[in-house]
Amino acid sequence: MSQSSPQPSTHAEALQAPPGPRTIRAFYQVLANTAVANVTSSYLWWALTFWAYLETRSVLATAIIGGSYMLLVAVFGVVFGVIVDRMKKKAVMVLSSVVTLSTYLLAGAMYLSFPESVLIDWGGPWFWVFAGVILIGGVVENLRNIALSTTVTLLVPSERRDRANGLVGAVQGIAFMVTSVFSGLSIGLLGMGWTIVIAIIATGLALVHLLVVPIPERGVVHVEGEVPKGFGFRGVIPAVVVVPGLLALILFSTFNNLVGGVFMALMDPYGLTLFSVEVWGIVLGITSFGFILGGALVAKFGLGRNPVRTMLLVNVGIAVLGMTFAIREWWWLYGVGILVFMCLMPIAEAAEQTIVQRVVPFEKQGRVFGFAASVESAAAPVSAFLIGPLAQFWLIPFMNSQEGQDSLGWLLGAGEARGIALAFVGASLVLLIVVLLAFGSKPYRALSAAYAAAPPSLHSTDEAIGGAGEDLRSSVR
Repeated sequence: MSQSSPQPSTHAEALQAPPGPRTIRAFYQVLANTAVANVTSSYLWWALTFWAYLETRSVLATAIIGGSYMLLVAVFGVVFGVIVDRMKKKAVMVLSSVVTLSTYLLAGAMYLSFPESVLIDWGGPWFWVFAGVILIGGVVENLRNIALSTTVTLLVPSERRDRANGLVGAVQGIAFMVTSVFSGLSIGLLGMGWTIVIAIIATGLALVHLLVVPIPERGVVHVEGEVPKGFGFRGVIPAVVVVPGLLALILFSTFNNLVGGVFMALMDPYGLTLFSVEVWGIVLGITSFGFILGGALVAKFGLGRNPVRTMLLVNVGIAVLGMTFAIREWWWLYGVGILVFMCLMPIAEAAEQTIVQRVVPFEKQGRVFGFAASVESAAAPVSAFLIGPLAQFWLIPFMNSQEGQDSLGWLLGAGEARGIALAFVGASLVLLIVVLLAFGSKPYRALSAAYAAAPPSLHSTDEAIGGAGEDLRSSVR
């Protein structure tokens, strides 16, 4: 007598293809296509940053550009999350590619319409319009990345999701390595115009390939009996607070990004002080092997029994690293520091992704990932906008003065960019203190317990993670 196959535990699970070899192959194709799209957006983003700094020599201009990018990610994060929950994941990715391609075409038209001397005048409006159009194309790429996080839950068995997130980190590392090298070489050898042309062609090819990539999703699953209305926080906050400690995790990552905004604003100016733009791009390409190594380590060994603890330990390493990698103006010290930094980042990212995929029901993951992106990203532009003028008008002049050398030269040594090094050390020290406090906190213990108690199924119920017993009522559009 043959046994009947197991029945799905929820209506939501019945609407999805059970994760297995076929869905894992589909995940690999989605991952590869997303890598191509991310390469393109990162390529033009890095090129814009290099081009702006080399033409203006203004730390303030690059800080505003970087901060604006993170601000747009913050503003649109929840909107992107709702879109992911309301549409099939492939449709979301196609939409992202179409919008990005349109913005790059508009940037190309602007470059042809105005002299480069007009576009590079950061005191005029057209510099910011031109940079803003390119930034919008890069920001919309985050819509695809949120969808990718949910496809890990959709296509990969629960016991392999941490390793799948590690592969995501490794692929992003490869993308970073390729783009950082080619962005520097492209700006140094070809200029901004041909760089935009290359970005347009690559984005178009990625879009064409995406159209034939399969994502086996039978329908769009919703909770609370209806399609989410609007693009606000309804349904997001309850999905976050129902998991003990999850809000604290997001707030911690928000603070982490507050410190990260300092690095985002100043790493390129510091690197371009030590290297030419072509060499700096190559250095970033070589050191981004750390992304691949970190992601590969997660893919091979996982994140351990408690990814929450793993994430905090990684942040201890990041803080210690930030206090040392620019303490002297030695190119090799900075290069090794960036290599280790890039090795740690995909581990921290994979840990956060794995936690959310485990403790949040699949039907709400788009909104939760989008909410996390909004809140966490909102911190970086704050610090980037603050540190840009602070470094430009106080830290750098202070450390270049005799007074600065007399007071802090014993710690930071002498050199052209000691003010930037001081910003790195101060921000990292604050991060270290906060991480050590987090280890002894109640939310850390609560989230660790929630992760351990959550069922590893595709659709975790609220009751299983200590929620208020909300009924799961699924509907399909």
